Amino acid sequence: MANATVVCTDKTGTLTQNKMTIVAGSIGVHCKFAADLEQNERRVNVDEKASAEIQSGFTDSPKNGNPQISITDDTDSPSTHSATQTAHHNLRLDFSVDQARIQQHLTPGLIQLFNESIAINSTAFEAKTGGGQLEFIGSKTETALLSFAKEQGWPDYHQVRQGADIVQMIPFSSQRKAMGVVVRLPESGRYRLFLKGASEVLTKLTSHYVCVRGPSSEGQPINPELEDVSSAPFDLDTRENVSRTIMFYANQSLRTIALCYRDFESWPPTLLAPGKDRKDPNIPAGEVSLDNLVDGLGLTLLAVVAIEDPLRPGVTEAVANCARAGVAVKMVTGDNIITAKSIALQCGIYTPGGIIMEGPIFRQLSKQEMLEVVPRLQVLARSSPEDKKRLVDYLKFIGETCAVTGDGTNDGPALKAAHVGFSMGISGTEVAKEASDIILMDDNFSSIVSAIMWGRCVNDSVKKFLQFQLSVNITAVLITFITSIASDSESSILTAVQLLWVNLIMDTFAALALATDPATRESLGRKPDHKGANLISLDMWKMIIGQSIYQLIVILILNFSGKKILNRDNPPDEATRIEFDDLHKTLVFNAFVFCQIFNQFNARVLDRSFNIFRGILKNYYFMVIFLIMLGGQILIVEVGGAAFQVTKIGIEDWLISVIIGLLSLPLAALIKLIPTEPIGRVVYKWGWLRDPSKLELEIVDLGNEYDDDVRIDDEAAEHLSSKWNPAIDRVRDNLALFSQIRGGRMRSSSFVKRSRKFLLREKDIHTGALMTMVPTLVVTSIGAGWQPQKQNEQGVSNLADPASTNPTASTTRLWCDQVEVHPDTDVDDKC
Repeated sequence: MANATVVCTDKTGTLTQNKMTIVAGSIGVHCKFAADLEQNERRVNVDEKASAEIQSGFTDSPKNGNPQISITDDTDSPSTHSATQTAHHNLRLDFSVDQARIQQHLTPGLIQLFNESIAINSTAFEAKTGGGQLEFIGSKTETALLSFAKEQGWPDYHQVRQGADIVQMIPFSSQRKAMGVVVRLPESGRYRLFLKGASEVLTKLTSHYVCVRGPSSEGQPINPELEDVSSAPFDLDTRENVSRTIMFYANQSLRTIALCYRDFESWPPTLLAPGKDRKDPNIPAGEVSLDNLVDGLGLTLLAVVAIEDPLRPGVTEAVANCARAGVAVKMVTGDNIITAKSIALQCGIYTPGGIIMEGPIFRQLSKQEMLEVVPRLQVLARSSPEDKKRLVDYLKFIGETCAVTGDGTNDGPALKAAHVGFSMGISGTEVAKEASDIILMDDNFSSIVSAIMWGRCVNDSVKKFLQFQLSVNITAVLITFITSIASDSESSILTAVQLLWVNLIMDTFAALALATDPATRESLGRKPDHKGANLISLDMWKMIIGQSIYQLIVILILNFSGKKILNRDNPPDEATRIEFDDLHKTLVFNAFVFCQIFNQFNARVLDRSFNIFRGILKNYYFMVIFLIMLGGQILIVEVGGAAFQVTKIGIEDWLISVIIGLLSLPLAALIKLIPTEPIGRVVYKWGWLRDPSKLELEIVDLGNEYDDDVRIDDEAAEHLSSKWNPAIDRVRDNLALFSQIRGGRMRSSSFVKRSRKFLLREKDIHTGALMTMVPTLVVTSIGAGWQPQKQNEQGVSNLADPASTNPTASTTRLWCDQVEVHPDTDVDDKC
């Protein structure tokens, strides 16, 4: 997670609280309800004209009685309960009602039908929790529906299920975005199909809708002739009404679910989709899959309910922190594009330059189009688990380090394919948990930000320890080697026991002190490192070499000239000479240890910040270990004696040791002032370190899984695999100077990993060179086989041709009428 550049996250339960409650809805077409209507009038979209007519008591009924709505029950009719059905004229006008009073407008038959569609077509159940309270357990959508039925006082779901003769359960289909159940009706022997799913998908399959008693009949006794369920056929106005209602709820970030039904004379039905084999080997005998039903299913719309799932606290801040950390957040959800866009705007995911696309359109893109869209895609609505897997593969293909969240069994391939897979600890399946790398115990997106922080903290801790350990190792090895050679007795100035103490400081104490810095928000203020970047950066090498040279010079000067500097080179007698030798060796050892003690402060900061004490008071381990090392060194020098081959030293020697150690702190500031770029040019040129701006992309084999009719050409494939055509290789660096090349655009940010400033400085390009570069680009492009995108008869490229991908009505314009682009995006960036 320290190097993650993209997070593909779910919406429900990750960005939102997954505490779903039905707060509004529409029964049939015209009965609009909302919880606490007086406080939430904005949650109903009653037509103003119709509402005014209702409030004024206006009716068009003839004087001799109510008008008749006739529905013919011929063989082509999808479903009905009576040949001729009667309803009041106000059934045709929108009206609003409080959610707690909707029963006053529903006939007993409609209540029974509504309750059965909720109770039977569900796998949720009620059970006691740890606190002893009864709660519904299962899918949050289904528990919201069951809670709604329970609040209305309708018959208990358990009794309804036991009394139902279930013929077939149709599981949820990610393609159809729906689930269903088939029951045998005890009285007529017919079969009834209940369907529940995405409103904008199921409503397209409906031909009728149930009728609801209007407000003028409120409080009046129910007409026995109307106790059965009445329905009416859809026309253009009612279909527009339903579409407008769905969009109205979606714009309020409400999730919409449609409840539909249809009656059949037999099951399996005789009408199947053209070209579908009724005898599917994967379907048991006597059953039929939802995908095998005819597309024009002729359902009757029962209701559209709006479910509220509020954002989790802190999600907006977490997304902002990801952006600050250089991590792009992409929402992959099964909800419709309007709801997804609304949530993305609230979270801050949908930003200028970003685009929104629906899953069905995403699947139709060719490889070339996919490589154009994926880097800028921010919201993928109405997506399936296969879409998520495809998105992850292409993100890896263009060199991103990808993290993915998932909770379902179908998310397993995407979780496995991603560099880091996050599963949900509460709502996730066991398969998803097994396929993931990290389990989010609270199902919260903010925990992903914490994972990024701790990932960077661990990475930084390793680098801090390496920086400190290499400084100690280089100095200790060279001092031991040089002093051993220069000594008459061939003995090092540092004895074996002293080196053991140094090793204890270098390994155990340093690891505890430097690896225990807590994760902080400050780590989110920098861009992620490339996953193939050097473990020891150039700035770290500067500090390692600089501190090692300083310590080596000081200790060697102190060793060879220390006696002379301190006037201890001419002892009067042998005893004094031995004493001076012991004092000298102890001083050298003491100064060396104090250099390491104070150099730990330098190792705490890996960047060019001069504040080496930043956050030090939050790391109690560091403070305690610093005091242990300081106290341990004082005890060794004062009472170590023969065991450590040291002797007591005076105040002057203590001050010299401490000052030598303290000088490493201002020296570190001076080392940070040394410019890194000139050193980098030499180091990278001679291959001593890998240039971060020229790191090769990870080559990901997409295989034949995503092959389509429009295949990526050879030049693009070689380009993406960092295997360039020699003709293109001569000018590829110059391509970064152009924002686009008409007919064959390539963005430099996607594949050329060096900034324009770096390229100009490296190549020493001047204005005259730029003037001569254009003909070179044209010639080499022709020589390499480049050509503009293929155009149709109207002169429009494939990307700009809406007919090439058949976009849905809910998406708007990018370059190609396929996706929606943020309105604040620069005009030049849309083309």
